[in-house]
Amino acid sequence: MPDLRHRATEEELMDDLTLASDALRRNLDELETINTWLGGYAPVLDALEQLRPQFPSGRPLRLADLGSGGGDTLRQIARWARRRGLAVELVGIDANAFMLDYAASKSPDYPEISYQQADIFAPPFQQQQFDVVTASLFCHHFSDVALTQLLRQWPQQAALAVIINDLHRHYLAYHSIRWLTKLLGGSYLVQNDAPLSVARAFSRAEWQQLLAAAGVAQYSLRWRWAFRWQLVLPGTSRQP
Repeated sequence: MPDLRHRATEEELMDDLTLASDALRRNLDELETINTWLGGYAPVLDALEQLRPQFPSGRPLRLADLGSGGGDTLRQIARWARRRGLAVELVGIDANAFMLDYAASKSPDYPEISYQQADIFAPPFQQQQFDVVTASLFCHHFSDVALTQLLRQWPQQAALAVIINDLHRHYLAYHSIRWLTKLLGGSYLVQNDAPLSVARAFSRAEWQQLLAAAGVAQYSLRWRWAFRWQLVLPGTSRQP
């Protein structure tokens, strides 16, 4: 049992970029099911709805989802945009080629989605510009030092906003997901990583400290069910 008063530092199994197996495919599917059941896409979709009046006219919205994993968040965004008749160009960014291939295999009906392997800390990626940058269940994978750097960088790549959807570290969230994954017979990956993700996640005060360290003064930080943070930072780049 980790000490939930502080962020855990143990790496998750899926952080291994060489991981390429049926177990990883199963884990990505399990995460999609959990997010669907627990309303895990709502923080991103709600933020996009609030930003909708600012979307560019005359061209598609260009959005990058960082740490896109199995591409489930992008498929949710694509369906959201289709229901509203909005043109979008969605790009999934991930460092794991296996995940990108699997995400692409699940997205043949979504021509508005493409995938790109990239190191988000490298200059070639950091020079890319988008209207919106999203990061869902991605930030908790980084140390405070690395995340501070990213919080400083991402607004420079987004013309409209950066939308972050991540977990609230809380004992109820930790024990609930621990027992839920066991009861449902989850894979060894999800049984290890799901509760560890919560242990690596954030309190409100920690988000505020990280944002202050990154020099971000303007933002919206809201708690969302179930044990999620919706963090929206204004973009500072020119339109892509």
